[in-house]
Amino acid sequence: ISVLINGESGTGKELVAHALHRHSPRAKAPFIALNMAAIPKDLIESELFGHEKGAFTGANTIRQGRFEQADGGTLFLDEIGDMPLDVQTRLLRVLADGQFYRVGGYAPVKVDVRIIAATHQNLEQRVQEGKFREDLFHRLNVIRVHLPPLRERREDIPRLARHFLQVAARELGVEAKLLHPETEAALTRLAWPGNVRQLENTCRWLTVMAAGQEVLIQDLPGELFESTVAESTSQMQPDSWATLLAQWADRALRSGHQNLLSEAQPELERTLLTTALR
Repeated sequence: ISVLINGESGTGKELVAHALHRHSPRAKAPFIALNMAAIPKDLIESELFGHEKGAFTGANTIRQGRFEQADGGTLFLDEIGDMPLDVQTRLLRVLADGQFYRVGGYAPVKVDVRIIAATHQNLEQRVQEGKFREDLFHRLNVIRVHLPPLRERREDIPRLARHFLQVAARELGVEAKLLHPETEAALTRLAWPGNVRQLENTCRWLTVMAAGQEVLIQDLPGELFESTVAESTSQMQPDSWATLLAQWADRALRSGHQNLLSEAQPELERTLLTTALR
């Protein structure tokens, strides 16, 4: 059964594909991954289906494609939305017939492969735009798995951060850093546009760069707060009070200030009263 995984970049689509493979009857067979966006368009067919000797300049030997390598197992096609239309047609034929021809070949090659596809794009919209075949979409979309962005599952951030800190410590052969409760709360409030991948990379950075054993708010890289402020103020007027308040909070947090609400509330009330009495 084909599976289609959709989610923003960095949400862990390939990890989910690996998990689906490990818990399937094909677990002992190969898991082969191919990123459509990382391959030049004129090489995608050769990568997928292989080629015969002499099929094109430089094809000095027969080469197996990813379909043959994954025979009996799982082929993970990442960024399927970037697949050219002509290759989509060939992929549809393989899914329908269970066989294909190598580039430059005349003998059919039979394969038994489960397809797991992933994309960060809206494939339904690409179908409407004529950029993705509707029949292929329905072939792939038998089981749909949606991975929410990290900002929609903030309760998972502290646990993930602790896990990534432990992994980074093992890799580097050092003691794992600990998160101060205020730092943990700050991580939970951040935007994380790069999702889980960005959180993992941040934990690696902290393992190397944080001065003490306990990670404090001031240890966090400044760009985390900048991206959060940019996202939260993107729909505000440039000079609105909310924008200015967000910028003040950003600077205060980076400086290690705590209890911002108790500090800001009386000042806000005083400012409003003074203005009203003028």
